Parts: sequence; C-alpha cells; structure tokens
Amino acid sequence: MVCLSAKVATVYHPRQPRQTPLYKLIERHFPEFQRTYKQSFQDRYGLWRPIIGEVVRKFLTCGDLHFGFARIRCKDCHHEMFVPFSCRQRCLCPSCHQKRTILAADTIAHTICQAVPHRQLVFTIPKRLRIFFRHDRPLLGDLARAAWETVAELYRSELQRDDILPGMIVGIQTFGQLVHFHPHIHAIVTVETQMCICE
Repeated sequence: MVCLSAKVATVYHPRQPRQTPLYKLIERHFPEFQRTYKQSFQDRYGLWRPIIGEVVRKFLTCGDLHFGFARIRCKDCHHEMFVPFSCRQRCLCPSCHQKRTILAADTIAHTICQAVPHRQLVFTIPKRLRIFFRHDRPLLGDLARAAWETVAELYRSELQRDDILPGMIVGIQTFGQLVHFHPHIHAIVTVETQMCICE
C-alpha cells in the first residue's frame, strides 16, 4: 500500500503463495500422500490425524483472494486495496507461523512473565520410549505435566519449603533438528534468587 500523504511511503507487497515451492509441492503430492498414508506410513508414524488434512486445506487457501479478503482504505490518501485472509496455521505455513511466533513471544514477555529471573529448560525422553508418544498423542500432555511436577519438586527440595509454586510456560515440540519424531519439552521457568541451579 502506498500512502502519498506520508513523508515516507509505505509499500505493501502481497504474498504470492501459489508461486512458492512449498505450495507447489503440497498441492501436487498431498492427495497421494493422504491416500497411501495407511499403507506406507502408518506403522512408522502412527495413525492418520484428521487435523493434518485440515491444516493443509487451510494452508492451500492462505493469501488467496479467491477464498476471502478484507477491503481496506487509507484514511489519509483514500487509497483502497484488497488484503486476502490468512490461514493462521502454525508449523506448516511459514508466513502465519512466523507471525504467531512473534505475537506469542511479545505476549509472554510483556503480559504473562513477571519481572523476575527466568531460565530455559529442555526435557527429553529416551529413544526407546518415543514410539509410545507417536501412537498415543495424549501422552504429550502427560509429559508436560511431568516436567512441571519435576521442576516444582526440585525447587521445594532445594529450598526446603512445601509452599513453592514456580512459574512455568511449556512448549511441546515433536520433532528434532533432522525433522524426525523426537518429542520433547521447551520450558521457561521462573528462577528463585536464593537458589542456584548448576549448569
């Protein structure tokens, strides 16, 4: 969008999602992947989850004017334009995922976290146990609860107090650097100033 009345012009460059390699790859191969999933991938990666198809369908409509748009108008120069709706999906859509990540980080930093020291902790599980999480996804919630209970128990033990309630924000991640199935927990935890956690 170009605003002629502004001292510094601001230009809006609409995305061209259909031109990206990721879009072309998914549009071309996803139907076949979904059709053959049970036979070719289910034993290794677990049952097909309906949310996969839902996320892909929304991604294929993201940024496409054919699937809805907002009409906006600059109050200064009265220039009008159409802005297509986004899918607002995480992980699959690079554009929407990045925006969600930035907004979530800002909310956590300025709204949720208190002005006390924090530390990042990572919790993982042995490889031989990961297969159970692949085939029983609710176990991921149990893993997050176990992580919090571990931190709470550690704090109470070190400080010798039963009334300690640490703050903790947990993110569940199910893949590693090699994009293989690797369920683990990333957590931001409040740190008591009286307590020293060894590296």
